[in-house]
Amino acid sequence: MSKMRIIILAAAVGSAAMAAMLANGMIGKKPEKQVVEVNKVETIPVLVAAKDIGLGDKLVAGTVIWKDWPKANVTGSMITQDAMPDAISAMEKNRARSAFASGETIMEQKLLKAGDAGFMSAIVRKGMRAISVGISVTSSAGGFILPNDKVDVLLTRQLDGQSPSGGKNVVSETVLTNVRVLAINQTYKQDPTGEKVALEDGKTATLELTPQQAEVISTIESVGELSLALRSIADSEGKTPDTDLPALSDRFSGGKNNKKGTDLMIMRYGVPSYTAYR
Repeated sequence: MSKMRIIILAAAVGSAAMAAMLANGMIGKKPEKQVVEVNKVETIPVLVAAKDIGLGDKLVAGTVIWKDWPKANVTGSMITQDAMPDAISAMEKNRARSAFASGETIMEQKLLKAGDAGFMSAIVRKGMRAISVGISVTSSAGGFILPNDKVDVLLTRQLDGQSPSGGKNVVSETVLTNVRVLAINQTYKQDPTGEKVALEDGKTATLELTPQQAEVISTIESVGELSLALRSIADSEGKTPDTDLPALSDRFSGGKNNKKGTDLMIMRYGVPSYTAYR
């Protein structure tokens, strides 16, 4: 074998040995651990609704829970576990002054606490009055009207005499528009323990009206049957509680086009006349 071939063979054997050593070192070496730094947001437990809570519902066990909330977003009106660790048990005697959606934070100003004024007087806006009117399933949109819905109030009454066709003279007229419903088919009473409870066997709707509107509705209720017409929620979009108020028809409000004040116009054989209610 020539000298050159021996040199080439030795170089090849040396390269193979070096490659084997490098491969053995890489295989046996453990990979370095990579540390990924995650920026954690500091949170604090706050009280939230565990499920939907309706207007006037009691905050019994299971309706509220603690949930971690970004500390930077916690406001003074929220109930924190640090400030009130026994809040869940303490809330059991309170009622919702307004509705809560599931996951919504519980605000103290939206609660009616035990010992506060009566539930109904607490939810009626300043300057307004709560008045109940008799209803039935057929006169209340088939039972689909709920508290906080807006309705129009219609009066239907039978006139004296008969129509030219021999049938009954019946007229229907809108008395009030955009009326807030405070309660529907519910009666609030005080039980011996001092708790306020809602009974589901009522046949009334409690409406929020101005003092003048309450007088009118109380007067005309004895004249005929009142019906509630449910309004679309879109009618109240963009309005504030101060502007989204009920309106009394000119026929009953003494408007500029109504010289008869709160008198009711009735039609007899196509001839208008007025019936005075006071």
